[in-house]
Amino acid sequence: MKAILTVIGRDHVGIVAKVATKLAELNINIIDVSQTLMHGNFTMIMMVTWDEKTSFESVKSSLTDLGQETDLDIHIQRQEIFDAIQKL
Repeated sequence: MKAILTVIGRDHVGIVAKVATKLAELNINIIDVSQTLMHGNFTMIMMVTWDEKTSFESVKSSLTDLGQETDLDIHIQRQEIFDAIQKL
């Protein structure tokens, strides 16, 4: 499955490491990433992929929990939905 992951929040040490570690624990591969800082705010967008054996809902739940633990807005959506929205 391919998905688009966004991470937004106040910049602090370890954001990339925490997100990448959680993705590795879930056996999710990062295939593209872009990040930037804007006036103290961290933003990152990733394209990720994983085996269909792992449900989208379980990945979403794990990332939502990580967002709450780290005070970040972490959202994930299936690539086909992301692509369809971009066409509108």
